[in-house]
Amino acid sequence: MNEETEVYHGSGNVFADLGLPDAEERLAKAELARQILKIIARQRLTQAQAAELLGIDQPKVSALTRGKLSGFSMERLFHFLNALGRDVQITVKAKPRSRQQAHLKVTAA
Repeated sequence: MNEETEVYHGSGNVFADLGLPDAEERLAKAELARQILKIIARQRLTQAQAAELLGIDQPKVSALTRGKLSGFSMERLFHFLNALGRDVQITVKAKPRSRQQAHLKVTAA
């Protein structure tokens, strides 16, 4: 079989590529969750220990680890990062002239 495979270049946001609403917010929440889980893993916390530290129950930690983020606001994820000993800094700046729309982006230092 000689089937040709079409290759599409993604936008860098899988949620936008899938046509999901609020794609930038979804990507930002996913990155915040990734940072939270990285810290939990680095500190070798169990889900029960992480839950106690974050002030939530263990099933919510489980939901977080499985990417079920609809029940978590960005503000709540910021609070989790603070509880894990991390500062959260929000920077507002002008978008480049080369880009038509402004974006929401999460970066880790």
